[in-house]
Amino acid sequence: MAAAVLQCEWAAAWIIVAWGEFDAASMEPLAEALKVASTKYSKVVLDASQLTFADSTLLHLLLQVHSRTALRLAEPAPQLQRLLRLTGADSVLDVRKSVEDAAAS
Repeated sequence: MAAAVLQCEWAAAWIIVAWGEFDAASMEPLAEALKVASTKYSKVVLDASQLTFADSTLLHLLLQVHSRTALRLAEPAPQLQRLLRLTGADSVLDVRKSVEDAAAS
């Protein structure tokens, strides 16, 4: 499955929805979206519910963005949840159960 990114402003947050597989070869659209959002918005939500693959490239990107803005990771797909748990990143990143929760609080 190809990677895709959709963005919009909602509930005083910038929402980025990511679909598909994200690795070093397909990361550029998501990396650019997160980079731009982190410079313009104080709250950025990544809807990760539709990710089918993520590797250390995505993890590194998320940690970088987290250091620049209030990044909230919403509904991470099971594979990403496992990656976050195995690396301990789930205790560093702000992981939320839903986009609504991430955007509202």
